[in-house]
Amino acid sequence: MKRFLERIKYYLSKLSFRTGVIILALCVLCYILSFAQMLLPISATAKSVLWFVLFGMAKTTQYAGLAIIGVEGWRRVKGWFKRVSNEE
Repeated sequence: MKRFLERIKYYLSKLSFRTGVIILALCVLCYILSFAQMLLPISATAKSVLWFVLFGMAKTTQYAGLAIIGVEGWRRVKGWFKRVSNEE
């Protein structure tokens, strides 16, 4: 199992910073959809299943995106948001 996780980590580390940011954007979309589906006129069971699937996808994309961009990439993203907020 440890070897499998190492292979996944190695594969994700080869992906670009841009790919990681796109994955994190998908994460935000999945979070929005997981709560927005509560407004749909469907049964409570269907809402629960949709929430479980969408929230699970949001968490999966969150961790994958963070693994792709890494610590240095996360600093770049935070720095970008600081620059944008200072310009306003």
